[in-house]
Formats: sequence, C-alpha cells, structure tokens
Amino acid sequence: MHRSPSGLSGGTWSARTAVYELTLLFLLPAKLFPAAHRPKRSPSMPLNPILQTSLEEVELLYQFLLAELEISPALEISIKDEELASWRKASNFHTVCNDVIPKRIPDIRRLSASLSSYPGILKKEDFERTVLTLAYAAYRTALSQGYQKDIWAQSLISLFQALRHDLMRSSSP
Repeated sequence: MHRSPSGLSGGTWSARTAVYELTLLFLLPAKLFPAAHRPKRSPSMPLNPILQTSLEEVELLYQFLLAELEISPALEISIKDEELASWRKASNFHTVCNDVIPKRIPDIRRLSASLSSYPGILKKEDFERTVLTLAYAAYRTALSQGYQKDIWAQSLISLFQALRHDLMRSSSP
C-alpha cells in the first residue's frame, strides 16, 4: 500500500492525484492552528475546541485570563483559582491553551508570519486562539528578563499588529 503526499493511505495513487493534492496545498491557506485539527488521545477532548460561542462565554474567558495563571516548566498552563479551574468551560480553556496555541518562540513567529499573509478576515476560532497566544506572550514577556524579554516583546508586538490588522479589515465596509 502506498502513501499519498498528504499522508492519507488507501491504495495506489497516480501522478494526477499527486498533482491535485499539491495544487490544493498551495491554493488553500494553511491552518493557522494545526494542533486544533489533530485527533486527541482522549475521546473527551473535543476536536477543534472553541471557547466563545456566546457573550457569557466571552466574559468567562475574560475571567480566566484575569485569574492568576500558572505556567509549569513543561509550559502547561493552568488556572490557580480552584473554583474557576473546576468549571466545565475551564476544561476547554485548558485544552486550547495546552494543546492548541503555540508556546515556543519559533512557533509563535511562524504564526505571526502566517497571520501577516492571511487572506481575508480571521475565523472566530482563529481570532480567539491568536488572542490567547497574545495573552501567553504577554505573560511570558512579564516573566522574562534581558534578551529573552526583548524576544518575547517582539512576538507580542507582532501578534498585536496582526490582530489590529484583522480588526481593521473586519470593520471596513
């Protein structure tokens, strides 16, 4: 059994199929947050989780961000407030923060570069994840010192500019 360039197996594939898949690869924009679309190990974890589907959930997300967050040496993000952390939506927050958003400088730079060339307006979930990545970068900037602080600050600025650009595009007639 052969494997196609996209990694899908299923019999043999022809040169025509390969050309078609490569054409799609270059014509369709890459997913900004590919980890959101990967199957998770646990069936209880949603595929492509989204935090805000209502105004109440937007306010809850704001509460999560205002609560004291903790970042472990393994870059796991958790909410210190036990009551907030026990809420059902906190589980989705945990999943998005720990399994979806980028947390390393090269990954955040890659996201910023993709955002700068992104055609059109961001989807709601991509905007949400970019805001969470921005919040993470702000948190890391505050915790860093010296050269590392400058690197995190540059990432923070790039994400802010991408979000501002998206907001300006979305408010244009």
